[in-house]
Amino acid sequence: MEFASCSILRPQSFSTIFHDTSSHLYALPKNHLNLPSPFSPALPKNSTFPGKCLHFHRFTAFSSLSGADGQNPSQELAVLLEVDGVLMDAYRLGNRPTFNVAFKKLGLDCANWTEPVYLDLLRKCAGDEEKMLIMYFNRIGWPSSLPTTEKESFIKNVLQKKKIAMDEFLMSNSLPLRPGLEEFIDDAYNEGIPVVILTSYSKSGDAISRSIIEKLGQERILKLKIVGDKEVEKSLYSQVVFGKVFSSGVDEELAKEAMKAVSAEKQRIAEEVASMLKLNVEIDTTSSESLQKIIAALRAGAENAGLPVSNCVLIAGSQSGVVGAQQVGMPCVVLRSSLTARAEFPSANAIMDGFGGADLTIPKLKNKKWL
Repeated sequence: MEFASCSILRPQSFSTIFHDTSSHLYALPKNHLNLPSPFSPALPKNSTFPGKCLHFHRFTAFSSLSGADGQNPSQELAVLLEVDGVLMDAYRLGNRPTFNVAFKKLGLDCANWTEPVYLDLLRKCAGDEEKMLIMYFNRIGWPSSLPTTEKESFIKNVLQKKKIAMDEFLMSNSLPLRPGLEEFIDDAYNEGIPVVILTSYSKSGDAISRSIIEKLGQERILKLKIVGDKEVEKSLYSQVVFGKVFSSGVDEELAKEAMKAVSAEKQRIAEEVASMLKLNVEIDTTSSESLQKIIAALRAGAENAGLPVSNCVLIAGSQSGVVGAQQVGMPCVVLRSSLTARAEFPSANAIMDGFGGADLTIPKLKNKKWL
């Protein structure tokens, strides 16, 4: 809908994943300074944990799927990359301009965010875009033709137009990847370290995230694993936790035992999520549904890398990613962007400003050096 100018203008099958093995579970030690030593026993012998391992008599179901076949069994590290804020700093280059595009499309001639105005709103509203719009229009005046009862729908309309503009911006050739990203991926590949890019819970959506990945070039993409919505749905964790049907080759009794274990684990996760949201409501507003989606993506990423979650490192650009990594016991390094420049991430193992040099490098991850 169009609005008049503002009234005021002033400033696989299970046979491939079941093995005879000793009944040990492995989890991330509570150490925020170093990566965990691989395969450190930390949980009771008879514990069950879907997605990491399920214990049935003398068998253990590992989180890695058949995608791990052929990988070096001595590998001890995999890198998982988020899209938002990690592959590119879209907010630094595109967030403010795309708001102005949205204002223009809605005929709001008086609305224009200069950089000082934008940074002031960003700081005072902690990046909450809805609050930023409300504060801005409270300052300059709402459109004169807008009824008071329709302010909420007006804000949603602006955000929708802004999202469309941002999606178009993300797919443009003018938006560069973060400096050092390509060298980081190449170094990981040369060291035999799997790199997995997680697109399934990106704010931009799976399709647009994949178009961003295309900027890496086809040769480099072949070195990667991409985990989007389809890959998460096919993962062992999703099949078990979300009630997918087991392979017909699995014994019915074994399947029942698995579902019992899953029910207990789902209850444990629910209790942890409830506790976390209650205690940290001012730190993170990730809904339990969104958190479960992130957890599923992280576990699917570990499966595709062929390693336990504790041997994977998430390179995160968002608070929600950090929370998800903490929930599953995955080490996490935050890569700051313009959006998170002043944010704090107390549960992250490390916080860095970019790729390469004095910041995030493959040797530092391998040697467990956190700055």
